[in-house]
Amino acid sequence: MARRVSKWMLMLVLTCFAVGPAQAYEKRDLLKRLADESQVKQSLVMNQAWVPYPAYADRDGWKRLLGDCREPVIRAAERYIGYDWVVVKATDYMEYEKSGSRNIMQDPNNKNTAAFSSMVIAELAEGKGRFLNDIVNGIVYFCEMTSWAESAHLAAYQKSKRALPDYREQILELHQGGKAQLLAWTYYFLKDQLDRVDPVIALRLRHELQKRELTPYLQRDDFWWMATNCKPGMMVNNWNPWCNSNALLCFMLLENDRDVLARAVYKSMSSVDQYLNYVKGDGACEEGPSYWGHAPGKLFDYLSALSMITGGQLSLFSHPMVKAMGEYMARSYIGDGWVVNFADASARGDNNASLIYRYGKAVGSEVMMAMAADRYREMPEKLPANWLDFYRELEKVRVMPLLAADRGGYRAPSFTWYPETEFCYLRTGRAFLAAKGGFNNESHNHNDVGTFMLYFDRKPLMIDAGVGTYTRQTFSSERYKIWTMQSNYHNLPMINGVPEQFGTRFKASGTKADGRRMTFSTDIAGAYPAEACVRRWVRSYQLKKDRLLISDAFTLTEAKAPNRINFLTRGDVDISCKGTVAISVDGIRAELAYDANAFDASVETVALEDTRLSNVWGPQLIRLSLTAKAKTVSGQYHYEIRVK
Repeated sequence: MARRVSKWMLMLVLTCFAVGPAQAYEKRDLLKRLADESQVKQSLVMNQAWVPYPAYADRDGWKRLLGDCREPVIRAAERYIGYDWVVVKATDYMEYEKSGSRNIMQDPNNKNTAAFSSMVIAELAEGKGRFLNDIVNGIVYFCEMTSWAESAHLAAYQKSKRALPDYREQILELHQGGKAQLLAWTYYFLKDQLDRVDPVIALRLRHELQKRELTPYLQRDDFWWMATNCKPGMMVNNWNPWCNSNALLCFMLLENDRDVLARAVYKSMSSVDQYLNYVKGDGACEEGPSYWGHAPGKLFDYLSALSMITGGQLSLFSHPMVKAMGEYMARSYIGDGWVVNFADASARGDNNASLIYRYGKAVGSEVMMAMAADRYREMPEKLPANWLDFYRELEKVRVMPLLAADRGGYRAPSFTWYPETEFCYLRTGRAFLAAKGGFNNESHNHNDVGTFMLYFDRKPLMIDAGVGTYTRQTFSSERYKIWTMQSNYHNLPMINGVPEQFGTRFKASGTKADGRRMTFSTDIAGAYPAEACVRRWVRSYQLKKDRLLISDAFTLTEAKAPNRINFLTRGDVDISCKGTVAISVDGIRAELAYDANAFDASVETVALEDTRLSNVWGPQLIRLSLTAKAKTVSGQYHYEIRVK
């Protein structure tokens, strides 16, 4: 039997809403309402009795846990025996300041982490000591590094504002925290074996973990992701649950003083509450599906750890918002590996089937479990090459047999509407439409208020390019010089020759979605700066079984330049027939019909030199532009996209 939408989402189905976008900070404080610090202290499970995995010496336990994965894990690590640790040079860090490249530093760093983590899991799987010498070398290597943080984040958050690690301070960030978590698990599982080699190894490792993670986490409140004293209008994104989940697991594995542990746990609760206060109550992830695994997905990891350390006494898994945040990922899945990729997201979604399944099981979502099982059948998850996120990867191995045995049977609803985030998904017949309102200062924002994506037979026709390889420019004042971030490379108009602009005040209004009529509309005038001279521009969509109807109704205060309507597509595009654009891609033959008396059509080939884009779309995309022949202060434009 196919699994249906949850009761919470059914309240949204077949209902029409109109709201205004905002950074809807709401002081929910869901975690602190569960317990104060004294109650946290009483509930703690001490001395790592919460750990759900076998001890190193429990050979049968590891065989049961890893199952069919055991031998592949061991074989994968054998190539690292005798590994030569790659030095991350000072110039590798400083290259970020010169060229903006993050990878010059990250590539050798990631290579070392992949080798080390592979040997740790292999030693746990085999238990013969074959990998121990190399693990010792890795521990000493990491302990001798000045910082575990990456160059881009050092440049952003060190007091020096330089990319070279500064020995005078410790920076807590995403990948530093991941390294700390991996090494904390290494200490927990292998301390006795390390002591047999030389007791100073484990002592040094424990010292470095204290210095680099535990002490700064407790002593500092100024890391932006902690969101200390957060107020409405401040941004809190995936960094918050990600960094806090790493920190919490480190304390859980290393700290056995009840007072200190209680303080750390409660501090993490106070911080993660700010993330839960920031996200919108409808459950949508404004950062897009590519970030879901490290936003709501990391919230799930955090909440799982919190439940374990408190013996299940502190749990939010029954809260409807937490469930909705999980189910967003299922509803954003189009099929055949494609996802709705608003913001800095790739249209090719990460294969997070095991995470989605675990999350769904925890919150009681048949929707998530069925979608994950179907996705797993489409593309079974592989064992990781890098076990940096050690907890998540162990949980993946543990849940894979359940996932493989689940029958699946997910049916996506025909209408999904997130009224606060203003995301709308419509499905009918062969067609899928995703459209959005919102505003242009969301986390990992693109200037894309009013844009849409259109798929036929689960194949992308009108698309969002996504995001290229991150560089220094990506998160700088020059972000919107990157073409993928600009509204004129989304499916949107340039009004009076002017694109949308970045900023919280550049937003949609009067956004409406109707599941009965299969329509979505939003006034995007507010997303444009004053020089666009636009008073009203209502972009409307209506989805039918094999076609999409689009209209623009507008009023300008002045007509200074011809309006230009842009569409981003792919494949073969033929504009030779006036009034009709023929598009052929992936076996789909479609037409975009427009008024030839009102518009001239043109095409621009957009070469994709960035592999992060070309791996998804191939060597190029096509920007189709309809340029108005007349300048007018008011009117209506109509377009129709139909599949043959």
